[in-house]
Amino acid sequence: MGIPVPAEACIITASLYCLKTHHLAIEGVALAAILGAVIGDNFGYLIGRKVGLPLLRKYGTRIGLTEERLILGQYLFHHHGSAIVFIGRFISLLRVFVAILAGACEMAWPRFMLFNALGGACWAGGYALGTYALGKKISEVSGPTGIAIGVLTAIGLVGSAMFLKKNEARLTQKALQEARAEGELSAGPDTQPQGVK
Repeated sequence: MGIPVPAEACIITASLYCLKTHHLAIEGVALAAILGAVIGDNFGYLIGRKVGLPLLRKYGTRIGLTEERLILGQYLFHHHGSAIVFIGRFISLLRVFVAILAGACEMAWPRFMLFNALGGACWAGGYALGTYALGKKISEVSGPTGIAIGVLTAIGLVGSAMFLKKNEARLTQKALQEARAEGELSAGPDTQPQGVK
């Protein structure tokens, strides 16, 4: 419901527990993770729909959600809402706020539910089943191959973080420009830029 908890860690731990002890069925863990993800985001959507942006503006700064990031979120959501609901599931910080933003931006619930369910199934199911399958093979990966995989993974994580940080600044500027333009347009006919109808 929008609370930033280490969901990946829970799913991975439960999947490895299934693999090592066989006290739980991996199918049950995957299903529980998918249902939890989908139901939790529906609560987030309802919160966003009922209290929306005022709540985010009031308390968002406490968790790093500045006014600029809110504007960026709205900009991205209005232009790419369905993709954000699906892809946002795989990005930790975005996952926390995407359902609330969907509700606040008044995304149609059936469309939200479709992409939320697809994203939740791929994310939670992928983590659970992927960890389980990888855990079976991990003992076969050792020595130089294991070290190479570890190094490549670390390089990929650092590269992804740098890419996201670089693009956040660029997209924030673009969102701020659009927000300023919309503010000028809504201020009245005297402030309308030429050529805009």
